[in-house]
Amino acid sequence: MGIDKLKAKKHAWRIPEATLFSIAIIGGSLGSIIGMRVFHHKTKHKKFTVGLPLIFLLELALALALVFNPGIKISIL
Repeated sequence: MGIDKLKAKKHAWRIPEATLFSIAIIGGSLGSIIGMRVFHHKTKHKKFTVGLPLIFLLELALALALVFNPGIKISIL
């Protein structure tokens, strides 16, 4: 978020929104939310203000399920 904000201020090439969401999905949702708040970046975009916390909640639910149900099997395919 910080790098993209800096690039936005300099009118330079930006990081695609899909990349920012991909980082959140692979485990960086909490960091993305913190970065969004610290750098005041993407705070007016509903897909970020709603989407990133939703991704975080899903990751948290998955983590809790794995902690409290160690026998659970997760299949990506």
